[in-house]
Amino acid sequence: MHLLITAGGTREYIDPVRFITNASSGRMGYALTRAAVKAGHKVTLISASDLQPPVGVEFVGVNSAAEMFGAVKKHFPQCDCLIMTAAVADYTPVRPAKTKMKKQDKSLTIKLKPTVDILKWAGKKKKKNQIVVGFALEDKKLRANAEKKLREKNLDMIIANTPAAIGTEKASFQIGRPDRKWLKFVPETKVKVAKKIISLAEELIAGNCPK
Repeated sequence: MHLLITAGGTREYIDPVRFITNASSGRMGYALTRAAVKAGHKVTLISASDLQPPVGVEFVGVNSAAEMFGAVKKHFPQCDCLIMTAAVADYTPVRPAKTKMKKQDKSLTIKLKPTVDILKWAGKKKKKNQIVVGFALEDKKLRANAEKKLREKNLDMIIANTPAAIGTEKASFQIGRPDRKWLKFVPETKVKVAKKIISLAEELIAGNCPK
């Protein structure tokens, strides 16, 4: 199986040295990458994280949401399974400054525009022999919001967690699939959860678990 995995938080530049980002460490994506390689699969890792790429994978480094979308579009047709763990920015500056902005004694307003919803794009573009797995980070109505995302973005599986999972090695997770009971890991290491996700992806690809 060929897996395409995204990881890390994108950087949306305001000027050449300042950017908007988030707290994602990329650890979950890298844990999934290692689990997939250990299971004998081919992996293309698209990463906006500063973590060291695991050995034995095709690595594509990106910074912005636009760069990540471009990389996903390029590699998605060749993969069997896309797992979007990356925390892609929802907004990006409309007009990034070409040179470093000087500090002034007045308020600064930055106009933002929406970025492309990569997960939704993949859900629409996937072929019958492909699966798309997403993550839902929610601070309220965790399962309800995750189920909505699973349905509206045409996903085959979704992993839901709270902001408490950011940057940790161990956290609570819930895994949902269409017409299947939710699986709960409370709490568990990201290494163990990654292994389970890869196992479920294998089942979906093999057709043992109806979509």
